[in-house]
Amino acid sequence: MADEEAIPAATVIVMREGAGAPELLMVERAAAMSFAGGALVFPGGRVDPGDVALAASHAGDPDDIAARIAAVRETIEETGVAIGLDPAGTMPGLRDRLHAGEAIGALLEQAGATLALDALIPFARWLPRGVHHKVFDTRFYLARAPQGAEPVVDGNENVRVLWASAQAVLDAADRGEARIIFPTRRNLERLAGFASFEQAAADARAHEIRTVTPWVETRGGVDHLCIPDDLGYPVTAQPLPDAVRL
Repeated sequence: MADEEAIPAATVIVMREGAGAPELLMVERAAAMSFAGGALVFPGGRVDPGDVALAASHAGDPDDIAARIAAVRETIEETGVAIGLDPAGTMPGLRDRLHAGEAIGALLEQAGATLALDALIPFARWLPRGVHHKVFDTRFYLARAPQGAEPVVDGNENVRVLWASAQAVLDAADRGEARIIFPTRRNLERLAGFASFEQAAADARAHEIRTVTPWVETRGGVDHLCIPDDLGYPVTAQPLPDAVRL
């Protein structure tokens, strides 16, 4: 099967301080969704034309800026948590109006708010190949949760939202209580090593953001799905039969 053209996308690892380890904002996608149905993922989605148009008014790499805008918009739409805005926090009614199709730029202007895209820290970029689903070129960002942010399920694309440490999500998946796809697992393993948002941000800045495209390699007679070993990931190979690629 030939690879489809990659769809630009963005996702945000929203972090808040927790007891013993940072907690991450996760959403459980509705089982009927064509991509990652039933899986726990970070909030995010594809970059829309409106994100690209709004990016043109900001300085910097237009693809990165558009992805950051998409990450902000999608996180609000999926969870109601407004990251990357000034002033910070949840803006009443913003989520509903985004769901209704109104443009985020016009809505922020009406509210006297602006995008604070520097609040999003580039963490990774993943682009799978050879998979039997839509191919997303996904940029991952870190963001600190606004004070008192409480996510609310959207009841459409996702059926559950939760705060949990990276290790707690990994443990739930290992017990069969949660489903996580290969990129999510690798990123959770990396995030499990951080004791604070500051540590995660420092690690992100210390590693080159190079596109991760997993490949299949035979090791010890078993096919493994592999990623590069110099991008900060503690686990860089998993037996292919155990990897959830969807």
